[in-house]
Amino acid sequence: MDVFIQQTINAISLGGTYALLALGLAIIFSIMGMINFAHGELMTITGYSLMYAGLSGFPFVIAAPLAIMVAILAAILMERIAFRPVRGGSPAAMLVTSFAVAVILQTLFQNLIATRSRPVILPDILAESIRFGDLSIGVNQILSISLTLSILVALNLFLKRTTLGIAMRAAAEDFSVARLMGVRANAVIAGAFAISGALAGAAGVLWVAQRASVDPLMGFVPVLKAFIASILGGLGSLTGAVIGGFALGFIEIYLAAYLPEHLQPFREAMALGLVILLLLWRPNGLVPAFNIGREKV
Repeated sequence: MDVFIQQTINAISLGGTYALLALGLAIIFSIMGMINFAHGELMTITGYSLMYAGLSGFPFVIAAPLAIMVAILAAILMERIAFRPVRGGSPAAMLVTSFAVAVILQTLFQNLIATRSRPVILPDILAESIRFGDLSIGVNQILSISLTLSILVALNLFLKRTTLGIAMRAAAEDFSVARLMGVRANAVIAGAFAISGALAGAAGVLWVAQRASVDPLMGFVPVLKAFIASILGGLGSLTGAVIGGFALGFIEIYLAAYLPEHLQPFREAMALGLVILLLLWRPNGLVPAFNIGREKV
């Protein structure tokens, strides 16, 4: 039983990171109809910001918020420089733009910083564990779970109780009608990118806290998994993104924990197989978006 509880805590920790990333992807998709594959590079920017803040002598409690702020600023600049000029183009043009931004940033990281992993200075307490009988919970897992839940609650309140949040929800359901009601497209889209940057930054902090290093391609695999999670949950559905992220985390951790050793090399394939089976059962995702098929801006 203790092993099962331990693996469940691991699954919640990993699923929370996927949920934050998937939520960032879903927010952009719900408003613009675009998957931002440069979202992972915001994680990497956060990681390098943490690294340089640590080298400059900033404690982690200050470096982490600073790194998230850098990710938010990078997301806003990304929208203003790269995506706003092609907003009126086809979905394919925006998709190619997101790939181009991702490749450009990866190239800059590799040529201006380093091609290999660089260590990140972290407080020693993150490597410690708290024991409850035979159960051991890492401090970094407690940080991951508590930060994820706090962000999800704060984002829910923001979307329901602030003017910008309500405008974003209206734009996600029907952007054309929202604009007729006076919603400013530039403000809503910039706000969506700022929130996605904050979510990617928080996920980047949690990812680095687990790895204690950063490399130019750090964000690629997590965002690919988050993309799968957002499809599993229901592409464009914010609730679905969260559920899909946690579901994928549980699938991966439980397969890693309970598959026989000779089947472990096939773990990733089996995880994707289970996702496909779930999508055969629910083709539009576990929690389909209300705006499937509606026009995006």
